[in-house]
Amino acid sequence: MIEMLIRPRRAERRPWEMFFVGLFYASVSFLLVSLVFGKDSILKQGSGMLIVIFTVICCLPFMYYIIKLEERKDVEINESGKLIKEHYRAISALMWLFFGFVVAFSFWYIVMPDYAGQSFNFQIKTFCAINSATNYDYCLEEHGVVPLVTGGATSGTAVMGIFANNIYVLIFTILFSLALGAGAIFILVWNATVISAAIGIFAKESLSGLPIGILRYIIHGIPEIGAYFVGALAGGIVSVAVIRKDLRGEGLWRILQDALFMIIIAIMILIVAALMEVYLTPLFF
Repeated sequence: MIEMLIRPRRAERRPWEMFFVGLFYASVSFLLVSLVFGKDSILKQGSGMLIVIFTVICCLPFMYYIIKLEERKDVEINESGKLIKEHYRAISALMWLFFGFVVAFSFWYIVMPDYAGQSFNFQIKTFCAINSATNYDYCLEEHGVVPLVTGGATSGTAVMGIFANNIYVLIFTILFSLALGAGAIFILVWNATVISAAIGIFAKESLSGLPIGILRYIIHGIPEIGAYFVGALAGGIVSVAVIRKDLRGEGLWRILQDALFMIIIAIMILIVAALMEVYLTPLFF
């Protein structure tokens, strides 16, 4: 029932409503995992992934129908300018949904610190592997996670290093959406939880630090996540077209051309996001 709170056509007309849907989905998932599954000694070890899975379950119907709606537009609309405008509405709705996830997960991380360390255990491990690779175990203990495996990968701060990592995520998102259609939402929800854990850590358990924490990651995060949504939509459109057998005749070239154009746009956005992360965000934080 809760997964059908809003329909794709309404979301495209009033995309800002998806922010509140994202707040609700993320809050239900966090509270369910923390207060119910977190009581189980076995299941709580996978709490960080369970939060992602439950949020994805809530989003799957919406993601499937919005991708299906966009694929139908590819078949019916011949004018490229109008088609881009229509796709922008879908991307806008998905971005508001993502922003709702980030705000909700960050809020619960701060107001329920006793549950945050366990509920975001995988996300904190990712954060520590990127930001404290040389003190990985200490970082985990500091943020309430029991270290099990020592070691982590570092992340370069150069534009090319960040861009290469983002391209890897984009490729994985496109392939995931091609194979599973709406399944690409899994990668995007995972990114939302990792960003939220980082914001919660930065805010240091104080709601007064939440706006600054969000701004620190949203400045370059908005274009970055937007690019991933563009890639997910491109792969999803092709996936749905295959299922609906629309890849024939003129429809074949039109759909593939639109998907390729969207992927190129996504890559260009990631270049801008990498430049912002290296040169713009440090000016403010």
